[in-house]
Amino acid sequence: MADFLEFYPLRRHNTFGFDVRARFAVHVRSEADLLAALADPRAQGLPLVVLGGGSNVVLTRDLDALVLLMEIPGYAVASADAAHLVTAGAGENWHALVSRTIADGLPGLENLALIPGTAGAAPIQNIGAYGVELRERFDSLRAFDRHSGEFVHLTLEQCQFAYRDSLFKREGRDRYIITAVTLRLPLPWQPVLGYAELARELAQDSAAHSTADRIRDAVIAIRSRKLPDPAQVGNAGSFFKNPVVGAEQRDALLVRYPDLVSHAQPDGSYKLAAGWLIDQCGFKGVSDGPVGVYGKQALVLVHHGGGTGQALLALAHRIADAVQARFGVRIEPEPVVL
Repeated sequence: MADFLEFYPLRRHNTFGFDVRARFAVHVRSEADLLAALADPRAQGLPLVVLGGGSNVVLTRDLDALVLLMEIPGYAVASADAAHLVTAGAGENWHALVSRTIADGLPGLENLALIPGTAGAAPIQNIGAYGVELRERFDSLRAFDRHSGEFVHLTLEQCQFAYRDSLFKREGRDRYIITAVTLRLPLPWQPVLGYAELARELAQDSAAHSTADRIRDAVIAIRSRKLPDPAQVGNAGSFFKNPVVGAEQRDALLVRYPDLVSHAQPDGSYKLAAGWLIDQCGFKGVSDGPVGVYGKQALVLVHHGGGTGQALLALAHRIADAVQARFGVRIEPEPVVL
């Protein structure tokens, strides 16, 4: 039988540091552990919650559920046509995985450095940063299908990736439990340097060419300046998605706000910088008791300790309403709310 931990504290399992408990929790370190937990009589009838690093979740109350703490390890490399295939266990730390692939001479993930969380959680959010999204480096994944009771192989197309979205945040949310992810790192490697902020950071490097490790270090430097360390200040990184608007709406906003930060998209739409919108509404550095907005980056909500997920969500709603009222644009949270 699985080792069920009753009324298990989850404070260390969510990067906001909210002090909530699970009715039951199980450390899942293998697919056999997963099957044992799901088959255990104590799990029957309980909702199921899967937590990796807890870096993309807001826990608002104690969970009357079985929480699976995904810690499956694994790292393997294979060759394919014009690519390296890297398979990682769902419990592997994402940033450590990025650094390991670069150290092994397998570039391609450097723009995604220092994103918190685990490899198994990365497809759920379709993580992205500095011009690269996971779907551009994704091959396939292995997951347990709760509908069929079997392990399945899902391809890039089947995962239905979109901006900070995937099958696993929609109809597949309660169906699939990811146990391993295979990444496709293309050959030959080409650096992605389209983001001006990244280009400026690399311009300070005296080296003639941008290598993968230099790009990773530049990304780490930028993120470290902008984002607080969850070990010091509770947070989940960027809390809001950057909203996407049509060209007509963007042009109208640009007339009123010449400093508007926007990025053209391949389909002709524009992605607006949510942090800029929030900053213009005066929320940067604002505190609301134990929760607030980070003073160096308005896109980041923080928890100073002793607060609740409900309080954080109330602040998030205030921010979204203010942005809507001023700009006519609705911003949406990135984290999953439980």
